[in-house]
Amino acid sequence: MKTPAAKRLSSPSTETGASSVPALERGLAMIETLAHRPEGLTLSELTATLDLSPASAHRITGTLEDAGYLRRDEVTRRYTLTRKLLLLSQPRGESRSLVAAAIEAMRAIQQHTGETTQLCCLAEDRCVMLDQLTSLHPFKYIVDIGSHAPLHCTAPGKAMLAFLPDAEQDALLARLKLEKHTEKTIVTKRDLATEIERIRTLGYALDKGEHFDGINCVAAPILDQHGHAIGAVTIAGPSSRFPAAAMAERGQFIRAQADRIARAFLS
Repeated sequence: MKTPAAKRLSSPSTETGASSVPALERGLAMIETLAHRPEGLTLSELTATLDLSPASAHRITGTLEDAGYLRRDEVTRRYTLTRKLLLLSQPRGESRSLVAAAIEAMRAIQQHTGETTQLCCLAEDRCVMLDQLTSLHPFKYIVDIGSHAPLHCTAPGKAMLAFLPDAEQDALLARLKLEKHTEKTIVTKRDLATEIERIRTLGYALDKGEHFDGINCVAAPILDQHGHAIGAVTIAGPSSRFPAAAMAERGQFIRAQADRIARAFLS
């Protein structure tokens, strides 16, 4: 994709003007530029692309990084966008959002499987719960909306991780700390890479007691028009209700519903 030409920004002498806020314009221009460069840009590249002074570029990147909108890779020194904007884009009321686009498919999953159905997105290096429909069974697994979970040992986390752009995935894998939560948790980068390849082949991810003992999950990524994850939909419940023979059927069904959500959200 060709990156749009950067908008020429106001000079510092215009900062007292009543009709514009140059510092804000520069920050927004930086966000827009990085939105088209998932591999990220260094400070010097941002300076040249946006026609900024080094001091101004340094101030803006520092402010956006402190606020959680940018992340700087310590090895490549490239700045990339975080997923904070995606979280902020989930409006209240009747405005269209990923939550609104997902609700019908989530109901279909809940009715088909009987299990707690959850919608998640990626924020920083964590999986975040956006919405939830609880299980139809008396004994059910539920979590608080907005709660965070690790990526490497949860089905929705692994599903999103497997379908990130290559540069973003590589940077995220380099940062991840594979903390052990149960005896089944993946704790090596080699095993996680193998799991990612399996997920990309199947189109869905499994968690067989990797995060919590006795809790199983099946998840599929919600993909944008480029095939990159913008979220994930998952079911979770006690392992006794997740027989091995049913996992493939459930995975394929949830994958189809994730595609349904993507169509509703992107249309």
